[in-house]
Amino acid sequence: MEDNLNGTIDPACLQEPPLAIDMIRQLDTFEFCLFAMLTFMSCVSLILYLEQCVYIYKKVSYPKKSTIIWINGAAPAIATLACFGMWIPRAVMFTDMAGNCYFAVVVYKVLVLLIEEQGGSSTFLNNFSGTPFRINTGPCCCCCLCLPRVPMTRRMFFLLKVAALQYAILKTVLSVLSIILWTNGNFDLSDLEITGTAIWINPFIGVLILTALWPVAIVFMNTKGFIQGIHIVPKYAMYQLILVLSQLQTSIINILSLDGTIACSPPFSSQARGSMLSQQMMIMEMFIITLVTRSLYRRTYDALPSEEQISKQNTGTALQASLVEHDV
Repeated sequence: MEDNLNGTIDPACLQEPPLAIDMIRQLDTFEFCLFAMLTFMSCVSLILYLEQCVYIYKKVSYPKKSTIIWINGAAPAIATLACFGMWIPRAVMFTDMAGNCYFAVVVYKVLVLLIEEQGGSSTFLNNFSGTPFRINTGPCCCCCLCLPRVPMTRRMFFLLKVAALQYAILKTVLSVLSIILWTNGNFDLSDLEITGTAIWINPFIGVLILTALWPVAIVFMNTKGFIQGIHIVPKYAMYQLILVLSQLQTSIINILSLDGTIACSPPFSSQARGSMLSQQMMIMEMFIITLVTRSLYRRTYDALPSEEQISKQNTGTALQASLVEHDV
């Protein structure tokens, strides 16, 4: 009975993902139109992001402009990498790692943005030094209502920044390590045995991201009331949405494909088909998020004064000072 069941399995369901050219040759009209539409979406996302970078560079002062550019690039970067993974199925592991490494930096940049909107590190410490901060926030301690409030100090401020920064650094290091182990045949996402490296590296990355998200949530929950005028709540919501779609959604689809819930469809195995569905969904979702994020950041900031305006203002100030001195 078991031999007959094994005999009915298509050999393609047990093979690695097809080459790009082999996949393209087997696309029918509908699939080719779908791929073309998703590619167009990712290209539009990238073009809108580049235009947004120019706008922010002209309208926003340094160093806030670099932080906003990093955060705005999360959705377009993930969409572009997902497009590469859609057309080149064997590159999905690398495109996912690259997108996750970029988002790891974005997590830290969101914390930096929350601080810069308060006037920078020095102003933040001056305003909140000694103020009790509640730390029973997600994703680590949202249910621990008994946790005491912790006063904001320079030491706590340093620990919050380090906790967010460690994920950006260690995620990149672990991704490079995973690629090195993959070249030697020691890293396989489908290998769930206790002796496999993926079963140890991926849960450790999960602990790192939870540790990085906690300080961002602490700062946001305790300071959002002071910066609501700059649409900080919807901006934070977009950041959280990217997190859920790029991390949690992808993990769920991978688990379903490894379990066989997502059926094999030659030339794609169950795992390769799950990765393809994940890439296609990611492109559509990130395209919508790009449009929303663009509108949020575009209507917040006014244009910076030009050099001519600054010189006129300085001249007017000097003239007013001389008149006051003359009157005295």
